Amino acid sequence: MGMTDAMAWHATESRSESALDLHSASGGHHAPTSGEADAPQVFLLETARGVMKNNTYLVVDPVTHQAVAIDPAWQPEAYADALAATRATLCEILITHTHADHIDLAIPMSEHYNCPVRMSREEIAWSGFDAMRLLPLDGASWQVGAMTIEPILTPGHTPGCVCYRIGDNLFTGDVLFAEGCGICFELEGAYRMFDSLQHLKRRLPPDIHVFPGHTYVRPPGQRFSELMRCNLYLQLDDRDAFAAYRLRKGQLGRKVLEFR
Repeated sequence: MGMTDAMAWHATESRSESALDLHSASGGHHAPTSGEADAPQVFLLETARGVMKNNTYLVVDPVTHQAVAIDPAWQPEAYADALAATRATLCEILITHTHADHIDLAIPMSEHYNCPVRMSREEIAWSGFDAMRLLPLDGASWQVGAMTIEPILTPGHTPGCVCYRIGDNLFTGDVLFAEGCGICFELEGAYRMFDSLQHLKRRLPPDIHVFPGHTYVRPPGQRFSELMRCNLYLQLDDRDAFAAYRLRKGQLGRKVLEFR
């Protein structure tokens, strides 16, 4: 099935709502992710449908021009335009979790570009997600071109959430935002979120750039050291206190984004 047949209804609805916004992490409004010429290039695609706005990313290996898309959603023309602008070939689609705004274009883009979709085994088992070219993650890193992609299992928002480290960049979906962390729906989920954030704190270097799935105040690409300074959820070191605060009343509906 071609791009026109499989994806035209997305493009027709979304093009009038939000124009393509393509920024390079080595330029645009983000700090450089690396001074090395062969470092992965991160491009932000801000896509939307109605009130839902997402940060999705195209990461390009400047050596081979092979690319991966992270959580593609809403506007297929944005990815076609970005691939053309960067002269890149889409080789893989990386999914952080299976909420609708993060998998919207996973299957149609996989079919059109003839590339696999990667997702954690835990998320596949929990969600029932299926696709012809679905590749479950086994925890091991792999290569796309000259880029090493390292999956980090970070459950909490969903049971199988994954962050992806590519060079000096971490793509966190709805696990970690600049301002807070993803919502949790029950006590066990809040405990898992705490454990996941503690794991990231132990594992990540302070100068890695964090690219979340949504922007609320601070732009994506903040250094992890800055998030440690300003993000309350990274400052809570007691598991029960974290869970109680994350599950406090009034966190649904319009207050879902009130992290403090």
